[in-house]
Parts: sequence; C-alpha cells; structure tokens
Amino acid sequence: MGLQETRIESLPFVTAELNYLAPISGKPRTYAFDPPPGEPKSTSLPEPHQVPIFDARLIANNISLDREGFALVRHPTQVKDFYNDEEVRAVYYPAVEAFLRATLKADRVVIFDHTVRRRVEGAPDIRDGGPRQPATRVHVDQTAVSGANRVREHLPDEADELLKGRVQVINLWRPIRGPLRDSPLAMADGATVAPEDLIASDLIYPNRRGETYSVKYNPNHRWFYFPEMTPDEALLLKCYDSATDGRTRFGPHTAFVDPTTPADAPPRESIELRTLVFHKQ
Repeated sequence: MGLQETRIESLPFVTAELNYLAPISGKPRTYAFDPPPGEPKSTSLPEPHQVPIFDARLIANNISLDREGFALVRHPTQVKDFYNDEEVRAVYYPAVEAFLRATLKADRVVIFDHTVRRRVEGAPDIRDGGPRQPATRVHVDQTAVSGANRVREHLPDEADELLKGRVQVINLWRPIRGPLRDSPLAMADGATVAPEDLIASDLIYPNRRGETYSVKYNPNHRWFYFPEMTPDEALLLKCYDSATDGRTRFGPHTAFVDPTTPADAPPRESIELRTLVFHKQ
C-alpha cells in the first residue's frame, strides 16, 4: 500500500517554513567559492512557504524508495569517530556499500564522497571553510544530466557500459548523535512532485560545473520527516534514477527548523554518503 492509499491527514505533523526557489529569469547559479568581482554568490533566492510536515514513523513500512523517493532504514555502525576521515573510509564505506548492495538488490555500489555537517548557529555553509551546515533550501543533489555525468566522472573507463543498465545516485544520511531534535530532514513524496517543479541549477566550482535541482513551490507537494532519529537509523534519499518507467527519479529534501525543538537541544551533527548504485538490465 502506497501513501496515496494512506490517511495522511490523520498523522501527527508540524507546520514549518521551507525555502523553495523564488521566481527567476535565466538558469539559477551558485558559486562554491568566492565569486568573481561583481557577481553574486548565488542567483537562487529563497521563497519561504509554511507547509505541514507529517510524522512518517507510523507509516514507515508503507514508504518505498522507488515510489516516494526516500526510506527509513535501520543501520547500526561500528564507526567510533565520524570526524576521522580515515576511519570513515576504512570502516563506514565498506559497511554501507555491502548494506546498499543487499538492501537495493544492486549489482554494484560505488561510494564517491561524503559530507559531515555540524550546525553552528549563524555560521555560513562554506566548503573547506569550517563545519558544513545543514542545507536549508529544497533541492535534489543531482539532475537528469549530472546524475549520468557522475558515472563518467568517477568511473570514466567503464561509464559507457555501466550507463547501459539502471543507474541510481542514492544518499545514505544519518545523525551522528541522537535522538536528533535539531534541524531534521524533510522529504517530499516524489509522487507529488511534477517534473516542471524541478529547476536545473548550476553549481560552479573552480575547476568544474555541477548541476542540481532547485524546486519551485507547488501546493500539491506532501512533506514527511522522521522525528528523533537515532544514530542506528539512516535515511535513503534518491537523488537520481535512470529508470523512466514511472517510479520516482528525484527526491526533493531539505533541513528545516522544527518548531517543537527544545531550546536546549544539541545542534545537529550528521553524515551523508553519496553513492552510485548499478543494476544490470
């Protein structure tokens, strides 16, 4: 049974502000470094909307990565220090790779990077300039173009053959400490997101240009979260799927300010792994 058949309105919810993309002429762009003189850091301006965000814990078993574009999983970890890159790569990477292969029935999983975030009140989100901050705009990490390009970027010698099969970009996101009460993630039900809601946006690096989706507001969007996640839990977030058979291909998500967060709640600490998932067809 999918969420379309579930009585969503009976679930607990919070009302919170989500930052969508404000109307813009031209393709939005954001610099991942100090922009050239006279250029703004970003042409993507936020358009905040108050929306209900439903507690999905009671319906977690009805949520499907293929249908809704996200899923809650139980995934205990042996990692002692997520701020230790060597330990993350030596211990966490192989464990997540094996977990995703089994969970998604994939032929191959390749982890291409990870990001640790620690919220610092008032701090900007600067790459290589202090702890990364929660991403507070509705977005999808990849697009129809950049998802396939990730394969060419990370596996250039195999890309042509791999792209003949089904390719996904899946993020595995988890809190480092919990229960998490500060800056949780909200996920949109992909079945409520229209293709025209997704706006390809340039992310400009010193040596390359990436592409993500910003998201326009649509009152049909339906949002969910899993309150008080523990370090033994993780979220699977679909950022790209080459399959075009009707399943959700892109899952919008964002951090948000939960109005029920206690004033003394510890700031959010989290880690996300970005992975290429391959299925032979």
